[in-house]
Formats: sequence, structure tokens, C-alpha cells
Amino acid sequence: MTRRLLVGTAAVSMTLSLAACGSDGSKSSGTGSNKTIGLLLPERASSTRYESFDKPLIEASVAGLCTKCTIDYANADGDEGAQKQQFEDMLARGVKVILLDAVNAKATAPWVDEATRKGAKVVAYDRLAAGNVAAYVSFDNERTGELQGQALITALGNKASSAQVVMINGAESDPNAADFKAGAHKALEGKVKGIAYEQSGEWKPEVAAQKTTEAIGKLGKNGFQAVYSANDGMAASIIDTLKKSGVTVPVGGQDSSLDAIQRVLTGEQAYTIFKPYAPETDAAANLAVYLVKGLDVTTVATSITQSNGAQVPSMLLSPIVVTKERINDTVIAGGLYTAQQICDAAHAAACKDAGIH
Repeated sequence: MTRRLLVGTAAVSMTLSLAACGSDGSKSSGTGSNKTIGLLLPERASSTRYESFDKPLIEASVAGLCTKCTIDYANADGDEGAQKQQFEDMLARGVKVILLDAVNAKATAPWVDEATRKGAKVVAYDRLAAGNVAAYVSFDNERTGELQGQALITALGNKASSAQVVMINGAESDPNAADFKAGAHKALEGKVKGIAYEQSGEWKPEVAAQKTTEAIGKLGKNGFQAVYSANDGMAASIIDTLKKSGVTVPVGGQDSSLDAIQRVLTGEQAYTIFKPYAPETDAAANLAVYLVKGLDVTTVATSITQSNGAQVPSMLLSPIVVTKERINDTVIAGGLYTAQQICDAAHAAACKDAGIH
């Protein structure tokens, strides 16, 4: 299944790449001669993916598609106001295509719509930004949450039907978080006894730790049997908080950060979700280059997403569950990490036991 997914997403990327290729000097139908692509990423603290993967992969993909294109990059460090200023600064510099991964996707409509009025195109990257976006690239986020819930049920085994679950969701300002939550509820409801405590961790490890402490205080150390965490950054702090309180229950996450893979390897974390970065970054780069060259992205979009009554051309990719047994054929086979990166001195014995090489 993993191989079919990787081949499939690569094929989509290749199709886009071939379509986007052409003369860098081709005339644009609205972008002018500016071949700069703006890239605005949301934060660094709670997820290492943006600086380690998204940024370099997008830069490399754009460079391969458009020799005259350049990237104008900024990271908001979780500050919504800073990102708005970065966005406006790019428009002032004449950037006509912006890849936007919004800090607060619900608040972007005024500035996205203003950019559209000025002739700029915005591609919503990873999160569906509000406003008149030209295209959207992400994973099937409700399916991601559903896989998280199913993996938590699997981790509980025959205890699932009597289990009370604590849920620490992502930020309410992030539409992806709402989709993850909806998918997880879809998987869990009717399969576990109930959701005993549910709060937003705001994508912040320190907030997730605080909410976990509250859950323990409210329910007692034996009052819940599993914790759903919307991502790996929060899962790390949740697991640490549980350890300090003497609680051992399955905890799952998302993003396949290196430390999360190592926790899955040692059994501290039950699972994570692998969303192969390269297919997503390739799709984003291709759509951005399409728009820079004035081409019609609807000819290559694979789906449509409804956004406030508008139909947004979209590329939605498929996530994969990673458990200890699947580390080899997911994140290693998919090229996210090498065995050497995972199997450092502290994890060498666990790697050997798991057959990772």
C-alpha cells in the first residue's frame, strides 16, 4: 500500500512538472515579468517540518521547474500579525504569487482578497486560507484524523470498548485542526466508551502539557486509557507530563518528526502519521510556477474544495499511519529519514530489535 501511494503521488507530481515546464520567458496573463514566488510558513517551535522539509523542498522544486524564478521567504514564528506584515511586504515588493501556510487561516480573507484585487495569486499551502485563493494544496485532513482515531483504537486492543479517551486537539484558528478532530471523532465514536476530556492544545507543547495536567486532575490517574494528540510536538509534552504523573497509556500524534519516530520505536508513542512532504511540496511548487507563467491551474488540479461558496482547484494527498512495525516501509522507504538518522546511539538497540537497518 505504501509503495502504491508513493508511486501515485510521484506520478501526479511528474504530470504537473511536465505541464509546468516550458520557456521561462513565456508571457504571463497577469503576473507580469516578476518571477518571484513568495513562501510564507507559519512557525518553527511546535513542528520542525517547516524549516527542515517544506522550505528546502519547495525551493528545490521551484528551481527545477523555473530557472528564472526566485523564492522570497519568511516564517511568522506563530505570530499572526507578523505574517500579515510579511504578506503585505511581499505585495509591496511586487510578488505576484504567494504560497501561504497561514498562522490563522480564518483571518486571512481581507489580505488575500486585497492581494487578488492587486493582481496577485495566493496558493493556500497545507491549510485552507480564507479568502479568494487561487489554489489549495494539502492532505485529506479528515482522513488523517480518521486514521489517527483508528490507530488509537488498534493501540488499545481489546480494551478499546471500555476506554475513556483524552483528546488534545490543534488550534481552533486552524481549519485543518477541525478536520483532524472531525475525522478522529468519526473513528472513535461507538468504538470507545467515551471522550472523557477534550481541549485545544493550540499546537503549543506547553499548552498541551497544561491540558494534560488538567485532565489528570479531573479524571484521576486511572480515569482514562488513551490520549489523542493532534500532532507530534504536543504528543512529546503530553508523554512527558504523563510520565511525571506515573501514567502509562497509548498516545498518538502526527507529522512523523524524527523524535516521534524514535518514540514510536521505543514504544513511548503508539503511532504517528506520515504525510510525505515531497509530493505536497512538489504540487505546491508546480502550481506556483503555473501561476507565475499565467497558466490555468484547473487543468491540473485533481479535486475541488468548497470554501465559502467558492470552488478552489485543489491537490489533496493521502496520509499513512506509522507504527513500530511500519517504520521501515514508510518513513525510511519514503526517503524521509535514513536508518542511520533514526538509529543513533540511544536507539541502536531498539532499532535492532525492530529489524530496522
